[in-house]
Amino acid sequence: MEAEEDKCVKFENGLRPDIKQLIGFNEIRDFSTLVNKSCICDKDGKAKVNYYKAANEKRGKDLGRGNPYDKKGKKVDEGGSGGKGKGDGNCFKCGLLGHRFFECPKKDGKCYKCGDLG
Repeated sequence: MEAEEDKCVKFENGLRPDIKQLIGFNEIRDFSTLVNKSCICDKDGKAKVNYYKAANEKRGKDLGRGNPYDKKGKKVDEGGSGGKGKGDGNCFKCGLLGHRFFECPKKDGKCYKCGDLG
């Protein structure tokens, strides 16, 4: 019986890590059972890979990972005076390029909502 156990341990050590992880904790010491369970794990793993491949192909290439760039090569969220950009959008206060409203050189103290002073 010890030869059978050694054979099982040697077989387990030769398994791929993913199968070894699934099979190893069971400590199966019957060689034919160990081989059968390993084959089942291998087939299940291949079926899982094929399932996700088919699902990704079915979904389409454009719907996979999002692309943060539009067709012109610029980031979609670039520009604008309140964005994360370098301030290259129009200022909401004066309409000029190159700064944001809170950096505007025209500090007239007007309300942004109604336009009154104060």
